[in-house]
Amino acid sequence: MRQIKFAVTLPSRDFAETRAMAESAEALGFHAISLDDHFFMRGLMETTQTPRLECYTTLATLAGLTQRVRLVQTVTSMSFRNPALLAKMTSTLDHISDGRVTVGVGAGWFREEYQAYNYPYLSNAERIEQLAEGIKVLKLMWTEDEPSWQGHYFKIAKAYNFPKPVQKPYPPLLVGGSGNEVLKITAAEADIANLIPPFTRGELDLTKALKFDKPELGRRIETLRGYAKAAGRSPDSIELSGNSFVLVARDKSAVEAMLEATAIAMGVDDIEAARRSPQVLAGTVEEATRELRSRIETLGITYFFLSFLAQDTLELFATEIMPEFAS
Repeated sequence: MRQIKFAVTLPSRDFAETRAMAESAEALGFHAISLDDHFFMRGLMETTQTPRLECYTTLATLAGLTQRVRLVQTVTSMSFRNPALLAKMTSTLDHISDGRVTVGVGAGWFREEYQAYNYPYLSNAERIEQLAEGIKVLKLMWTEDEPSWQGHYFKIAKAYNFPKPVQKPYPPLLVGGSGNEVLKITAAEADIANLIPPFTRGELDLTKALKFDKPELGRRIETLRGYAKAAGRSPDSIELSGNSFVLVARDKSAVEAMLEATAIAMGVDDIEAARRSPQVLAGTVEEATRELRSRIETLGITYFFLSFLAQDTLELFATEIMPEFAS
């Protein structure tokens, strides 16, 4: 059995808030901190005017303010940065953090963000092909002295990248997504699979996301395992991870109030669907602990990226739930 890992998905509205939660996560014993890599967002209790810090400059700063927690992007769209530049950035970040970076990448999905920042919003298939090519470039840049390669979307010609990453042969690679073609890439290339609902229409559809329930997640995991075998890899070589909003309290009535308020804020009508969703971890301490054990034992998930809406929930989780899963 792998070590059970818990990561805190940091807020990114205000750096003082982000820093405080990052420092709390380290002090409380979390394995990692993560930031998503969006420029703005619509939905999930956000508007396009909600402030949002840039992912890599923020993580570089947090690297100097922490000593132990790993630093993860969940996840970077391969469309947003030339992968040769991304390899340079992540190599540098690995040095700044003394080897604590996990590199998270995906195919991208939020059409409005692409259009606003003048990135071509290619078809789903093309963006997935970009992801596959970008990963090849990343690995070449991280490992070869004179990396050269040409694909349809990207090419490099003796793209020198010194210093190489601290971690050898390169930082752990996390791939986010659960569509079939993304799962094939994950099976062939990734160290960690971040299994999130697929967004194929370029916008956030929470109603559809809630249909990505545990049985569907289980089916996607079995598909991933099959692709790993076809790629000549052991399915167990790929660590499984997922993202959840944490709505935990000691009192059941407090949990119900949190769940209802969060569902209303997100514009979700079906509270029971939200409660059952693997994107939510709701319950008393005892209920949340049982649910985590179920996800570990039935789905094989061992790496949990968790969003906390309040500091007291973060502390409650760390002091009363995390010890139950200590190695």
